[in-house]
Amino acid sequence: MKRSKVERQSMLKEKIELTPFVTDEQLAKEFQVSIQTIRLDRMELAIPELRERIKHVATNQWNETVKALPLEEVIGEVIDLELDERAISIMDITPDLVFSRNKIARGHHIFAQANSLAVAVINDELALTAKSNLKFTRQVNEGERVIAKAIVKGKDNRDQTIVEVNSYVENELVFTGEFFMFHSSNDKGEI
Repeated sequence: MKRSKVERQSMLKEKIELTPFVTDEQLAKEFQVSIQTIRLDRMELAIPELRERIKHVATNQWNETVKALPLEEVIGEVIDLELDERAISIMDITPDLVFSRNKIARGHHIFAQANSLAVAVINDELALTAKSNLKFTRQVNEGERVIAKAIVKGKDNRDQTIVEVNSYVENELVFTGEFFMFHSSNDKGEI
C-alpha cells in the first residue's frame, strides 16, 4: 500500500519514538521505500541517525556510572544501566567480528559482550566472573545487531551475585548465560 509522504513521515516518527534503536535498513524494509528516502525523511523531521539516538537515550535514561570497569571497556554500547539491577548493551556484528569464510560471528565476541555487561551491572569497584553457565542458541551473522540484557537475580550461598544475561537478534534469543560474580564487597574472600 502506497502511503503519502506526510503519512509515511508521521508513521516513521512514531516508530522511531517507540523503538529508537531501529535501523534505517529496517525502516526502509517496513515502509517499502529506499534507505535514502528514510534518511531524507529523518533529516526533514530532524530525527538524528541511529548512533546519535543511542547516545541520547543512554544519556537521558541513566546517569549512574559503571564502577567495576571503565565504560569504554564494556563490549558493545551500554544503553541502559541501573547498578545492581539491570543493564542493556548493543553490539553490531561487523566484518572484524566474524569468521571470514562463513560470516558467522565468533562466539567469544558474543560471550565478551554478555560477560562485560555482567561485570558492569555490579555496584562495586571490583567485580570478577567466578563461574558461568552458557548456551548459544543460534549463530549470529555479519550485519546483525545483538542486544544483551542483564538482570541481577540475587546471591548464591557463597555470597556471589548471580547475573543472568540474555542476548537477542531482533526478538530471537541467540545466547543465554548465568554469571556468578565475585566482588570486593563479598564477605567471603574466596572465589
